[in-house]
Amino acid sequence: MRVTNLRAAWWAIRTARRTRRLLEAEGLDAALSPPPPPPQLPARAERGVKGALRRWNESCLVNAIVIQAWEAAHGRRRDLLVGITGPGDFSAHAWLEGDAVPPAGDPGIARSALEGIEDEWGRAEGEIEVSAFTGNGTGAARPFNELVRRPAPEYGRVGAN
Repeated sequence: MRVTNLRAAWWAIRTARRTRRLLEAEGLDAALSPPPPPPQLPARAERGVKGALRRWNESCLVNAIVIQAWEAAHGRRRDLLVGITGPGDFSAHAWLEGDAVPPAGDPGIARSALEGIEDEWGRAEGEIEVSAFTGNGTGAARPFNELVRRPAPEYGRVGAN
């Protein structure tokens, strides 16, 4: 493994821990702009970031925030999305725009991925009015209805490819 991958993994673990603590203490808005990776880490070290997050076993929301920060710092800005399923079999998932979204029943999706986080209107997850969300607007069935969309943080580009 390259030294840059190890450094990127270390940044990802520290950033994931910080993000989780902020989510628990202050909510989503406080956790959305983690510090960028050090400028000497090139985009190709993303392998270290993703490997560390996979082993660290964080929630999909923490992983999406960390990867969004990494990519934004390397000039790839993607929106973070949080979606929910219907009220009968509630589950939530966070991902980055352009990523494949697993079906709502996928065992890899934690049913309590957003537990304890309130939405923008200050309601707890059990109080969300699901009927207000219409999916992707195409009429096609989607496993998750978009609840929250957040743009990537503004960073100057770091590291050479």
